Amino acid sequence: MIIPALPALLVEPPVRAALVEDLGRAGDLTTDAIVPPTVRAEATLMARQAGIVAGLDAAATAFRLLDPSIEIAVERPDGTRLAPGDRIATIAGPARGMLTAERVALNFLGHLSGVASAAATLVEAVRGHKARICCTRKTMPGLRALQKYAVRVGGGVNHRFGLDDAVLIKDNHVAVAGGIRPAILAARQGVGHLVKIEVEVDTLAQLEEALAVGIDAVLLDNMTPEQLATAVRMIGGNAIAEASGRITPKTAPAIAASGVDLISAGWLTHSASVLDIGLDWRG
Repeated sequence: MIIPALPALLVEPPVRAALVEDLGRAGDLTTDAIVPPTVRAEATLMARQAGIVAGLDAAATAFRLLDPSIEIAVERPDGTRLAPGDRIATIAGPARGMLTAERVALNFLGHLSGVASAAATLVEAVRGHKARICCTRKTMPGLRALQKYAVRVGGGVNHRFGLDDAVLIKDNHVAVAGGIRPAILAARQGVGHLVKIEVEVDTLAQLEEALAVGIDAVLLDNMTPEQLATAVRMIGGNAIAEASGRITPKTAPAIAASGVDLISAGWLTHSASVLDIGLDWRG
């Protein structure tokens, strides 16, 4: 499936902020002192380990913000499965801009490719089951749109993007409200008819209480595969069943086999390993 690219208006601000942070108060002292402004160069983005590439628009934005004349020829677009040694893209133009933007471009490309690769690993782990792999709001500040895009590139799906696009009643909300039932009823009264409501439960008794009131989705937190299977039977298709807690490529298959609809993992965005991608300069 082809994932639509993010609008430039969403990609440019975090990339611009990263460049401003890196350039500081005086610009690139090293490059400006060593490289004459007339020198042109060509370099290749190369995969140094297997994974899924994501974030090429962010990398390209970093180069073009430094020098609009820099050209990027993409050979393996976002979503492509990489093998070590694969050439991803060729970068050509003024050497100064290329050198100054290099680290920021690789930071975005490596991180987002790591997120996509992590998502793809979990997607592969649950293949054959109906469960979809889902991210959470546990994203790095300023990078949510990019990270959630990378999850989609890896074959996953997105949970809510913020506090304003769905209701998710967590354990602390329940504690303040005085129980699951009053929390759900208050949420239902306080939001519009198009807003979905989900409640987090960690026991089957809580699930029973939520189902008695009526709910759109249930977050089954830190349950065993056996508990999840029981929960799915209790739900009986009357709500979306989402499993979370201690999700790894090893635990995901058994969790998916319980029959849940979604498996959400926060580490996809906050702790995914960077995919090793380098920029090799041509002599």
